[in-house]
Amino acid sequence: MKKDAYDTVSEAINDLQRQGYTVDFSILAEKDCLYCGRSGLELPPDEFEIDKFYRFEGDTDPGDSMIVYAISSERHGVKGLVVNAFGAYADAESSAIVRKLHAH
Repeated sequence: MKKDAYDTVSEAINDLQRQGYTVDFSILAEKDCLYCGRSGLELPPDEFEIDKFYRFEGDTDPGDSMIVYAISSERHGVKGLVVNAFGAYADAESSAIVRKLHAH
């Protein structure tokens, strides 16, 4: 996985979108998949790859700690982003799903 350096979450998102990661995915924990609300596409762990990821530590507030995943699905011909909190204020269920997805 290639890692570039970005100072902010928004800088990473903007650059990754310029690189073609244009679909916004969220974690659908109850189905163990990524979900695109715009198209209704659901991606289980075996249907996508994590191409890149960027972790951002909150300097003053641990609640600002985020991770940005750039994912792609060759099967579905899509590239997109998943943004998730981590650390002390992360949603435990979502974080477990991200770990599960990251392991694939």
